[in-house]
Amino acid sequence: MKTSILWLLALFTASVASAALPIRVEFGGARSEHKWPLAELDPGLPADWTGYEFLVLEFRASSSQRFELTIDIATGRLSKRIGPFAGVWVRASIPLRFYRQPPGNAADLAATYNQPRSSYWINIGGNHGPTTSVRGLTVAMSQPVGRPTFELRSVALARTDPGDAVLDGKPLIDEFGQYRPLDWPGKVRTIGALKAAWAEEEGTLKATPASACPYGGFPDTKARPTGFFRVEQIDGRWWFVCPEGHLFFSSGMNGVGTASGTRVQGREDLFAALPPRDLAAVQPGGRSSLGGSSFYTWNLQRRFGGEARSHWADFTTQRLRAWGINTIHYWGPRSLEAATEPRVPYAQMLRGWAGAESLMGLPDVYAEDFPRRVDEVAAAQLGPRKDDRYLLGYFIGNEPSWPNRESQLVNLILAGRPGEMQRRLKEHLATGDTPERRKAFVLAAFERYLAVINAATRRHAPNHLNLGIRFGGSPLDDLLAITRGFDVFSVNIYRNAPTRAALERIHALVGRPLLIGEFHIGAPERGLAPGLVQAMNQEERGVAYRYYVEQAAAHPALIGAHWFQWLDQPATGRSDGENYAIGFIDVTDQPYRELVDAARLTHGRLLEVHGGKMPPFDRMPKASEAGTAGSKK
Repeated sequence: MKTSILWLLALFTASVASAALPIRVEFGGARSEHKWPLAELDPGLPADWTGYEFLVLEFRASSSQRFELTIDIATGRLSKRIGPFAGVWVRASIPLRFYRQPPGNAADLAATYNQPRSSYWINIGGNHGPTTSVRGLTVAMSQPVGRPTFELRSVALARTDPGDAVLDGKPLIDEFGQYRPLDWPGKVRTIGALKAAWAEEEGTLKATPASACPYGGFPDTKARPTGFFRVEQIDGRWWFVCPEGHLFFSSGMNGVGTASGTRVQGREDLFAALPPRDLAAVQPGGRSSLGGSSFYTWNLQRRFGGEARSHWADFTTQRLRAWGINTIHYWGPRSLEAATEPRVPYAQMLRGWAGAESLMGLPDVYAEDFPRRVDEVAAAQLGPRKDDRYLLGYFIGNEPSWPNRESQLVNLILAGRPGEMQRRLKEHLATGDTPERRKAFVLAAFERYLAVINAATRRHAPNHLNLGIRFGGSPLDDLLAITRGFDVFSVNIYRNAPTRAALERIHALVGRPLLIGEFHIGAPERGLAPGLVQAMNQEERGVAYRYYVEQAAAHPALIGAHWFQWLDQPATGRSDGENYAIGFIDVTDQPYRELVDAARLTHGRLLEVHGGKMPPFDRMPKASEAGTAGSKK
């Protein structure tokens, strides 16, 4: 009774019954949009939302495919993307600050734009503005798959957060980590059936012959061996060269590991069962290190038993080699115990340059102790690996969030803690405060940031490649012009394939070989969202992989492409809410056969495709029944 009273007090709604609600609409075609004036939703809703902090909806989406939720105002439209739980009624308390304010002070793009909630998640990229003259609401979907529906039965405003809630269909997640409200071919019903599927795959992998090159290079090629990975331009085409002197194209995989955590606290009723607390045999540190509970880790424990970590490492090595994946990417330090990690070349993400006082990931680069702190980080993370031949190279950062937001970063520096960078900024702006001068200051600071880090990493890893910062999107020319000191320039490109023009522009400005640090294609299935680029089903995901990798590899400067990521994200979302169906394997540790088979075909062609002796695969994937889709990032 008390909860009901608090709910009524938190909301402001009209007592007049809505003529439009409940609403049920269907999405179809290349893009589908449905719009309702406020008076149609509820005549009592005010046009000025200034005094309210939450838009509270009760809705049900039949699909986990994202949709756009737009607040229509007198001067335009304010749009955000919603990731729904499929097939259940939810109460979504959507913070209006996401529509009114620019994104905040996070270090990378995902942390900046993805915002977790309890019954949905939201991506806050796009425009923002005042909610003083609201005209109505619009929901829209691009490339809907299978004519999904959206139902809306309540619209309200709240001054305080009434809370998100899943209103029916609970629990959402079964004991294997699968989404319960939906069914699909091959969904696990019993542990016996799952063990039989695992055994079948293990038998297949045992019959796969090992590569003649232990590093995954092309064994019938030869260049100068140095004992470590390096890059070389041969007949006008760039290549990695493996430690034994074989040409090497980096067919990579992000996030190869044993955990994928989802938040449980406050959402316990969404789960039919929770993984046991002690999973240390699989994931060092057990459950507490997972950022929640990891059903994938629990399934690995079921599969491999007490020595799960080493068995997982051996089996994953077999898988990667059989599938033609010759590089893995680590977000944190790789274990120095060889038996607990796949025996595959790896790229290491270095962290810790910024420190606690950084703004948008950029620290005070003019502080007296900045070079010393950077040197300590480089020594700690690279020193133990200075003789590791399996280390392809290291990244010094990922997707800085400040490009194209330099003025906002300047405001944060001016309002922040006094320091040498703030002092220099004030001095710089004293002779003129313009957007151009603000940007010039940020670029100069970033140039120093790179110079100090690159010098330190070169001291502590003289034998290994600096793979640069994995920039997000399409970095502008003035940013590319200052990225000196890298052996390889890396960029994350999410679209059907990077265009030749985009690669040409980047290569012309940086003069170094290029690496795709992240890409993926997902499908809106199994209660999961499709990711940043969508295919309509698993077969088209395979087509999409072949198209992307071979189109990219055909460029003479492009020497690698790394898929994001190894396994599907949790249906109830990782720490920032993302719940993408982007894995080569699912939560039950079973591969997506269509994707694996397509990848093996492409990996077997890369020597000829990158060498210019074979044209790349050229069928574009279908995003939906309506056709193809392009970039999301």
